[in-house]
Amino acid sequence: MLIAITRQVSSSINRCELTYHAKEPIDLAKAIAQHEAYEACLRGLGPRVVSLAAEPDLPDAVFVEDAAIVVDEVAVIPVMGAASRRPETESLARALSVYRQLKFMRAPATLDGGDVMRIGRRIFVGSSSRTNAEGIAQLREALAPFDYEVSAVDVRQCLHLKSGCSYVGANSILVNREFVDATGLAGFELIDVPASEPGAANVLLIEDVIDNAKEGVIPDSAEDAVKDVLIVPSAFPQTIVLLEARGFNVKAIDVSEFQKAEGGVTCKSVIFNGGTL
Repeated sequence: MLIAITRQVSSSINRCELTYHAKEPIDLAKAIAQHEAYEACLRGLGPRVVSLAAEPDLPDAVFVEDAAIVVDEVAVIPVMGAASRRPETESLARALSVYRQLKFMRAPATLDGGDVMRIGRRIFVGSSSRTNAEGIAQLREALAPFDYEVSAVDVRQCLHLKSGCSYVGANSILVNREFVDATGLAGFELIDVPASEPGAANVLLIEDVIDNAKEGVIPDSAEDAVKDVLIVPSAFPQTIVLLEARGFNVKAIDVSEFQKAEGGVTCKSVIFNGGTL
């Protein structure tokens, strides 16, 4: 079974870090409702959701993806790029220690999990404002014993690598080439986001969705029981049409309040194959 670790929304989310977005008021009640719907969506697709308590003093803590990199063999705990976010790793590391051995990165390395895109045993890491060369080097070192290939990809005009590209299955990557250097993604079919939806490249692939009926879970609809579902923000209807026309199974969800905080659908969960140490 897949495990999805999430974290409840901080009451201080309006103090979140912003790099490329202008500040907009975030409706806390609406954000909480959207996050509950997000967790329900994950449950409906099969993963067991482990929801951590909110961190009231850490505005960005709901974006748990940035605080860890989890593969089948190990969890790597980074030094996050924004100093204000570094305490987020403490409680997440404790939660992950049930499932994985932990490795910890060291300064001067910085790295955010949102800059890490895994496709099989290939790991693409964004060289961004949050992730530096030493961070990429230490991640490569941490994963070397397990035969992962770690490659750097230049990121520009967006926060993280997965703000600009996401793996969607079928050897394909959804990408905004204005945000990432696509030459580093050679060997994959690249699907360009519509020009009118530049932020649409962040989508969440849930692969090999289990038979929910066997787990005693009733899917919301027939599509929920189908393998390989893409969770896509409902704010990007043209991208949804584009993906569906290519045969992808899309589930739209509203994350508009989190988009104001430079978040999306990948960054609100850490998803990995279950199992204990």
